[in-house]
Amino acid sequence: MKAEKPRTFGDKRLAGAIAALEKRSGGRLGVAVLDTGTGQSFGHRADERFAMCSTFKFLLAGAILKQVDEGRERLDRRIPVSKADMVPYAPFVETRLDGPPPTVAELCEATMTLSDNVAANLLLPAVGDPAGLTAFLRTLGDRKTRLDRNEPSLNSAIPGDPRDTTTPAAMVHSMERLMLGDALTPASRDQLIAWMVANRTGDKRLRAGLPKGWRVGDKTGTGVRGTANDIGIVWPEGRAPLLIASYLTETPDSFKERDAIHAGVARAVADALKG
Repeated sequence: MKAEKPRTFGDKRLAGAIAALEKRSGGRLGVAVLDTGTGQSFGHRADERFAMCSTFKFLLAGAILKQVDEGRERLDRRIPVSKADMVPYAPFVETRLDGPPPTVAELCEATMTLSDNVAANLLLPAVGDPAGLTAFLRTLGDRKTRLDRNEPSLNSAIPGDPRDTTTPAAMVHSMERLMLGDALTPASRDQLIAWMVANRTGDKRLRAGLPKGWRVGDKTGTGVRGTANDIGIVWPEGRAPLLIASYLTETPDSFKERDAIHAGVARAVADALKG
């Protein structure tokens, strides 16, 4: 009789490595990992709440694509933008103030690959604003994640404040449903993954700790009170993808040091896979 595979991804070395990274950061680190090939998972503070910051934009893009699948939205629809819409950090939208209105597809791409805050705010009404996005997540079986505010207010990351938070485990659940499950059509799944892979903001976080040659898609998030996050889908060579959610908050570390914590998480996960 074949011995059953353990349900936990990695071993004590992975747990020890993540705990050491948290101690080094001086903050609170939450990590969830799912090996989609084996079903094995790992968690460190995986059921604790963390401010999503811009990682919510992945969920927003997924909700938009669901609307497209159901015929309630079109990627080529143009959304007008004005100076009144502007908030800090809009590298794409600011280029379109005097040009043609951006399409839904362009706004999704800017939201996902540049983390454009105005692009995200312009898309939110299409899914019923923050409450509508939260309701969509409930249909995925995610009972934890909630969005309450728009950019940039949602980045406050006040300890103990449940607004605009998720848990690492809940985020991994929604990532699996949206990118690898049946929540979206195959075309929409492929599009969501393509936006993740094309992200330009995450080179120093999870991506930095993974072996060369592994395909990676990610979405970062950054807030106040020592908050820095990264969620990713990772394809090890010759294996089914891994899903990783890494959330860090309340650390006194510099931005460079926060990035290094996420790179360390990815490195520890990759090492655990090698055995």
